[in-house]
Amino acid sequence: MTEGTYPHAYGGVSVWCDQLVRGMSEHRFAVRAITGTGEERLAWELPDHVTVATLPLWGAPTRGPGLTGRAARRFAWLYRELLTNLMSDPDEAAGAEVFGEILRELYDLSRVEHLGSALRGEDAVRWMLAAWAEQGDRFTEVGVVPTVHDALTAVDLLEHALRPLFAPVTETDVTHAVTNGLAVLVGLAAKWTYGTPLVLTEHGVYLRERYLEYRASPYGWAVKALMLSFLRRLCGAGYRQADLITPGNRYNQRWELRGGADPQRLQTVYNGVDPAHFPPAGDEPDVPTISWAGRVDPIKDLETLIRAFALIRAELPTARLRMFGGTPRGNEGYRDKCLALADSLGLDGSAVYEGRVDDIRDAYTAGHVVVLSSISEGFPYTLIEAMTAGRSTVSTDVGGVTEAVADTGLVVPPRDAPAMAAACLELLRDDDRRRRLGAAARDRALEFFTVEQAVESFRTIYDDLVSSRRPALVSA
Repeated sequence: MTEGTYPHAYGGVSVWCDQLVRGMSEHRFAVRAITGTGEERLAWELPDHVTVATLPLWGAPTRGPGLTGRAARRFAWLYRELLTNLMSDPDEAAGAEVFGEILRELYDLSRVEHLGSALRGEDAVRWMLAAWAEQGDRFTEVGVVPTVHDALTAVDLLEHALRPLFAPVTETDVTHAVTNGLAVLVGLAAKWTYGTPLVLTEHGVYLRERYLEYRASPYGWAVKALMLSFLRRLCGAGYRQADLITPGNRYNQRWELRGGADPQRLQTVYNGVDPAHFPPAGDEPDVPTISWAGRVDPIKDLETLIRAFALIRAELPTARLRMFGGTPRGNEGYRDKCLALADSLGLDGSAVYEGRVDDIRDAYTAGHVVVLSSISEGFPYTLIEAMTAGRSTVSTDVGGVTEAVADTGLVVPPRDAPAMAAACLELLRDDDRRRRLGAAARDRALEFFTVEQAVESFRTIYDDLVSSRRPALVSA
C-alpha cells in the first residue's frame, strides 16, 4: 500500500518500492496506490508480476442509498463517538485503542451498508458543530470560534481520509504499508477481514510531515486540530496493530515507540543502493560546484540551500549551484518561489534548476559536494546514492542522516544557511579532505547500504510472517 508515491510519482520511496518488487520476482505484488483523483499516469514501468489498483481520495464520490433504521442509528452513534475521541485528550494509548475500535466498527458497518452519503451529510455537519460547541473553553483559549464553513470543510476532509478504509479488500498472504497514515487503513481492513499480517515501513516520519504540511495549509484552527488528531490516532493504530514495523532508520524508532509501537516488533531495515548503478564519480567539475538532487517540495527546503549558496558565492565568485529533480504536480508555485529567490539574491546564471535528469548519477557527478537541505527525511536515497558514487556530502541533521553519514560527511542544523554555507566552503577549499571523505563515504555505503541486503531482509520477513500464519490457516 502506497500513498502519493509508487507507481505514479518519482522519489525515494518509489525507488525503494521498485527495488523491492523487482528484487522479489518470485512473489506477486498487488499494489494499492492511494492517489489524488485516480487519473494519474504511471511514472514507473511495472514488471509482469506487479499489478496496481488506485484508491483515489478525491474525484467523484461513489453513490449509494442513505442509511435508515438501525444502520442510521448505529452510524450516528459511531460518528459522534469518533468526534468525541478526536476532540478529547485522554491518555494517548487509551485514545488510540478506542479510535481503533471505532474504525473497526465503521468498517464492519460499511460491509453491509454504503456510508458515503452519511459521511458527507447534513447530520455529520451538525454533529461536528455540536462536538465543537462542547469544547468551548478550548477554543476560547486560542481565540477561535468554529464556523459552519469549518464544519463543512472538516466533514469533507474526514470523509475523503476514510475512503481507503472502505475500498474493496484483496486477500493476500501479507500486506505491506510503505508509509503510516492512510495506507494503513487498507492493511487494517485486510487484517480484520482475512487475518492478514501487516508490515509497516516508515521512511520519513509520517505524522511529523503532516504537522509540517498542515502548518502551511489554509484551513482554520479547528479544522487543523481535528485532522491532525485523526492522523495522530491513525498512526498510533498503525503502530499498535502492525505485526512488524520496519523503520528505515533508528531515528524513526523513537517516534514509533512514543506512538505506541511494541519494541519487540521493531526491526530496522536500511534502504539500499545497487553499486553497479553508482560507480566512483571520477573527475570533478572545473569550477567549484554544489549539486542538489530530489523532488521539488517545501520539505526539501531549497530556500535555505539557495540562501546558503548566496553566502558561498560571496566567498567564491566562480561557484555554481546545480539543482536536479522533478516538480510534483501542485508544487510548481514552490519551484517558482525558489527561482525568484535566486534571482532576488543576484544568483541568476550561477544557481540553475535543471529539472529531472535521465541518469540520477549525473546529478551527483555534477558537483564537488552534494548537499541535502531537507527539514524532514527518513533515510534519504539521494544521500546514500551520492555516498556510493564517492562524492563528499553536506547534509541537514534530520531523520536517519547521521546514521547514514557517520564520520564520512558534514552534518549541519536544518534551516541554517550560514552553517550550510560554512560546511560547503570548508570542503570546497580542502581538496584532500573532500576526496578522502568521498572515498570513505563510498566504502561505508558498500558495506551497509546495498539493495541486495535490503531485499533479502524483506524476503525473510515475508517468509517468516507467512510461515507463522500457516498453522492457523491449516487448523481452520
